[in-house]
Amino acid sequence: MGSLQESLNRFKKQQEKCQSTLKSIAGSKTSSRPTTTTPAPRVVPASTLAKSPLPAVKFSNDTERLQHINTIRKGPVGSQIKRVIDLLFESRQSFTAEQINEACYVDVKGNKAVFESLAKNPKVTYDGKRFSYKSKHNVRDQKELLRLVRTFPEGIAVADLKDAYPNVMEDLQALKAGRQIWLLSNFDSQEDIAYPNDPRVPIKVDDELKQLFRSIELPRDMLDIERDLQKNGMKPATNTAKRRVMAQNGNILNKPKQKKKKKTEISKRTKLTNAHLPELFRNLNG
Repeated sequence: MGSLQESLNRFKKQQEKCQSTLKSIAGSKTSSRPTTTTPAPRVVPASTLAKSPLPAVKFSNDTERLQHINTIRKGPVGSQIKRVIDLLFESRQSFTAEQINEACYVDVKGNKAVFESLAKNPKVTYDGKRFSYKSKHNVRDQKELLRLVRTFPEGIAVADLKDAYPNVMEDLQALKAGRQIWLLSNFDSQEDIAYPNDPRVPIKVDDELKQLFRSIELPRDMLDIERDLQKNGMKPATNTAKRRVMAQNGNILNKPKQKKKKKTEISKRTKLTNAHLPELFRNLNG
């Protein structure tokens, strides 16, 4: 506070010295020629300078980034593990602890709990230096995917293939469109199953299953069939109830009958070109 007051006093003395210098210059000019008097400069009171507010301090972008990093590192271990696994899954690359720290701000090397949980995670492979994502089936493209499905003639769950590589679902749809595999739903588990569609793959059906299939008696009424399909989570392609109501109300139009062509009768006015065949003209209308 004392240094500030001394600075203000020095500033005040400088202002007074400048004012006296200006006055002497103005007096010398007035003696030579008449001029308008120059107003004295306004002296700012020392009290006003002392009370002027200081500019507010703004946080830099670097400060905000450090706060964000601190929030991540103080978060639960599970949330930090998820950030690392998401990084490994999306990139499909291997990362050291330092590279993970730079990419997602998780200090794997400096946090023992995070390091041990990450190294033991079933979705992570750790070779002693680098971490990488570990999928259930090690396939990398469509050819390897098809080869894997063909090794499961009884079918393989699509859920076990979803994390194989980033565009595996698109490749499954492409193989289905090319009729190289079948994608069917399991009624018990409500999950999709991929089956190979390859004549080279032997598929053996038990006699018991065949007998069970043949012993199932379908309802005779389409309404009952549609109800059974809806109970099993399937949408019928027909709506028998609606069609029957429309038929009762006469809203279903029958196809128009085609008009029969009128036979052209031969009369005396008809020009006969086949006169050598008289049997054709016995029934001429008069």
